[in-house]
Amino acid sequence: MPVDPVVSPFTSAPGAESLLQRAYTDALEQVGDADEVRVRVLDAAFEQFCRIGIQRSTMEDVAKRAGLSRITVYRRFATKDTLVEHVVRREYRRYFDRFLAEITQAETVADRVVLGFVSSLRAIRGNPLIGGLIAAEPGLLASSMITDGGRTLATVQQFVAGQLRREQHAGTVSAELDVEVVAELMVRVSASFLAIPSLVVDLDDEARLADLARRYLVPMLDT
Repeated sequence: MPVDPVVSPFTSAPGAESLLQRAYTDALEQVGDADEVRVRVLDAAFEQFCRIGIQRSTMEDVAKRAGLSRITVYRRFATKDTLVEHVVRREYRRYFDRFLAEITQAETVADRVVLGFVSSLRAIRGNPLIGGLIAAEPGLLASSMITDGGRTLATVQQFVAGQLRREQHAGTVSAELDVEVVAELMVRVSASFLAIPSLVVDLDDEARLADLARRYLVPMLDT
């Protein structure tokens, strides 16, 4: 059986919102999915893609795993590319949801910066789908960040900047802090670790990552 082609899940059509942008909006607006069949298809697709890979999986494979007809799957998702986009978008959404829940457990702004840095690397690299794609094709993420006009980085930057503005409003960081620039620098550090393997820092050593964040990212909050 031929394998359906699929575009990179890290990119989107020119001029369209990135998957990260849509996931971020979903998280902020707490958008849910009441269609049980749709959720069933997404769950099956996620499992299928993690087990076999996106390129080698077909819509029929997903239908079988979901216990549904191929026609039912196509009624929810017209193409494989559309299905892939929604599966990846849901994983990004889960990351944002988890981060917003975890951040409430940190007592200080420094703790929140450290948690954000460590948890973002853990969540992306540890995700069986997204992390697996990065591991299998290390250049894919870097290429997508370069060719999408900065939209992917901009989405995460906006998210981090929003968190820093909340800290300003709470009086935990100076009102003079340029949150846009600080957020940009923090995101670019994290993105570089994700996209380019490090020969110096062990990304599986969370204690080491936390120490780096406390030593070099937290001081960015000083004006």
